[in-house]
Amino acid sequence: MSLVLALLVIAIAVRRTNWQALRTDSDRIQLSLIATLILASIWMLQTGIQPGLNIHFLALTTLTLCLGWRLAIVCGTVALVLVTLLGINAWHSFGVNLLLGVIGPVCFTYFVFLLTYSYLYRHLFIYTFIAGFFNAALTLAVSMLAFALYAYFTGMHSWTIIVQDYLSILPLVMFPEGLINGMSLTALVMYRPEWVCTYSDRDYLFKKK
Repeated sequence: MSLVLALLVIAIAVRRTNWQALRTDSDRIQLSLIATLILASIWMLQTGIQPGLNIHFLALTTLTLCLGWRLAIVCGTVALVLVTLLGINAWHSFGVNLLLGVIGPVCFTYFVFLLTYSYLYRHLFIYTFIAGFFNAALTLAVSMLAFALYAYFTGMHSWTIIVQDYLSILPLVMFPEGLINGMSLTALVMYRPEWVCTYSDRDYLFKKK
């Protein structure tokens, strides 16, 4: 069921991606390929707390804000396939990992970005700290909670084990996740703002709301 839902969302993302414009943008293609490889490398560095409950940095907030939610889902899916092919993740968990570890976080992080863009003062600090740092930390928390609920309701682990061995580590990984994404986005908007499709100097530097 999770794989069916994930494939449905991927189909929507692929259908709504402007592939014709992407084919003529060599910089965007190279950025997508490099981002996919970096993402797969990050996901290889994971720790298995309990069967089905792994911890690793997501880095999906930076990916989503740079490429947009559609292309981020596509690149995240490819990265997950690479990690699974290398035996880091099990194939029988591919659907769950895709839905809760890629699509869910990408959609959630883009939703938080839309909230900050629509309702908060548009300033560079708001973008890097709220849409970047805070958004990434919150996205990781939501993803881990989703995996925890899945493990509980499927009978994989008891709630006591999940809380003691998995969710108890959440505060320790939220800050570095936020820091990695926040610093990455800060560097990108300072030196390569054209790589970040959700950022514009006109909105965050010269326009007041």
